[in-house]
Amino acid sequence: MTISTSTLTIAVIGAGGKMGMRVSNNLQKSDHTVFYSENSPAGQERIAATGRSVSDTETAVANADVVVLAVPDLALATVSALVVPLVRPGTIVLTLDPAAAYAGLLATRADIVFAVAHPCHPSIFLQRHTPEEHADTFGGIAAPQDVVAAIETNDDSTQAIAETVIRVIYAPVIDVHWVTVKQLAQLEPTLVETIACMIGGLLKEALHEAVETMGVPEPAARAILLGHTQVALANSLNGDNPFSDACLIAMDYGRQSIVKDDWKKIFRDDELDKVLSLMLHLPEIRR
Repeated sequence: MTISTSTLTIAVIGAGGKMGMRVSNNLQKSDHTVFYSENSPAGQERIAATGRSVSDTETAVANADVVVLAVPDLALATVSALVVPLVRPGTIVLTLDPAAAYAGLLATRADIVFAVAHPCHPSIFLQRHTPEEHADTFGGIAAPQDVVAAIETNDDSTQAIAETVIRVIYAPVIDVHWVTVKQLAQLEPTLVETIACMIGGLLKEALHEAVETMGVPEPAARAILLGHTQVALANSLNGDNPFSDACLIAMDYGRQSIVKDDWKKIFRDDELDKVLSLMLHLPEIRR
């Protein structure tokens, strides 16, 4: 039977949590039939406050075309073990982060399809036109963003159904980039958490040192850091302007002083397994 992407039935498990509320807020605006499931009393109260009704998990997934597991990575093994036996054959089970899927923690069934979709968040180079777009740094509210996704099927119609839901839960979406589950895990965490988010944390520490150790007034240090961070990223990633010769010397000094020579080892499979085992509180990743 062909399923129309305009009339989907969608279940959100963990609908009262942080990500569950985000994706549910967008699904509520759509024409799809949506069921919201949440176990915690606090989460149920949050759902009720939005005017949405809470369904038990079995009812929520009974007729769902797509089931969204909007729960933390550490809960996905337990939650998927409860949910997967309940869904209909052909159901798409969508998680929002690749770690558990790549680590093989999800309960499986041969007659359903697993997908993962993670938001890119609005780009620093995004042209923003409204105050709402400027305020939406995370995405999913007003500022457009891309999404990277993976799905375990070669069927175009099934992928189209998954993409329809992905575009709603992360709206407004510019593009959905399809990769493998392993590639998505290499992007998140390795590229964007191990590297990019770590660098963000390092910038915060550097700002603290400039203010507290060197004694620079905080407004001056923050202003020059934020402006130069924008320029550094634009010059490096967008080719806006070349760095000056003096800046290149300072960059080389910083690299030699801060970055380990073997830092690119984090892109190896064994290093990916190592960081995922830490994130998922596992002794090791087994395949």
